[in-house]
Amino acid sequence: MGTTKTASARALIDPEVKQEAESILKEIGLSVSNSVELFYRQVVAQGGLPFDLQVPNKRTMKAIRNSRAGKGKRFSTSRELFKDLGI
Repeated sequence: MGTTKTASARALIDPEVKQEAESILKEIGLSVSNSVELFYRQVVAQGGLPFDLQVPNKRTMKAIRNSRAGKGKRFSTSRELFKDLGI
């Protein structure tokens, strides 16, 4: 693969998602362009998406909603979490 960067890509994205993602990327020191290039390179390297796409089941969706609402168990340490999980 060459190093000359002359191609561009455009996408329509939900403004809130864009803002949140760009804030996170800035925190870790990546530009949007660098991030898109990293994603594309991983698609090429993996021969597809570099992550699994799965539809959460009802139980998982309930847990996600509860978590976002601030509900659920909280643990001070990972040891407490693992004990609760029986690990």
